[in-house]
Amino acid sequence: MTTFPLSPRLVKGGLVLIDPDTTAVQRVIALQYNPDTLTRSLQIQSLGDSGDRSEALRLKGPPVETFKLDAEIDATDQLEFPDQNRTTVENGIQPQLAALETIVYPPSARLRSNDALANAGTLEIIPVESPLTLFIWSRSRIVPVRITELSITEEAFDPSLNPIRAKVSLGLRVLSVDDLGFRHKGGSLYILYQQQKERFAAAARSAASSVLGIGGIP
Repeated sequence: MTTFPLSPRLVKGGLVLIDPDTTAVQRVIALQYNPDTLTRSLQIQSLGDSGDRSEALRLKGPPVETFKLDAEIDATDQLEFPDQNRTTVENGIQPQLAALETIVYPPSARLRSNDALANAGTLEIIPVESPLTLFIWSRSRIVPVRITELSITEEAFDPSLNPIRAKVSLGLRVLSVDDLGFRHKGGSLYILYQQQKERFAAAARSAASSVLGIGGIP
């Protein structure tokens, strides 16, 4: 008999919503299936485009980093056991889709409240602050983000036209200390994220100049 597990425990990626003031966790959204690909893009924040030679190597701040991924949501497995999954039987995957969609909606109660304030003659109505969204992709990637793109393709429906399978395309922009500041919870999480990158970079072995076909820098 062996104690070696037959299969490794699968860690899922997802989003966590936290209160920006109290840092209390409001919701955890785990991806049902981890995407096969994760596209990252870095837009460099450089002073080199100013034309001033003295600024050619200077960086204004962290690069603007974006993520893109496609996630799948499928209710097929739950529908095989209807007695244990009544919500799915009645609504399909609409609750899971709504959990993602409402991240980018201001609460309806606040919309009604702002309308009442406007009708009462309030001159300045402060826009609604959304929860701080964290993108979690393993323990080494816990990063504050803003959803910039959310596209949903519903691919199958039950007899009541509830969606039971869908593909969700997510675009995320990383929020750095330039966006949030150092004292914000998101700013401190960003610094930890960048420091993790620096630790990974330090662990990478530097190649010898000879592999580039040169004996050294002239």
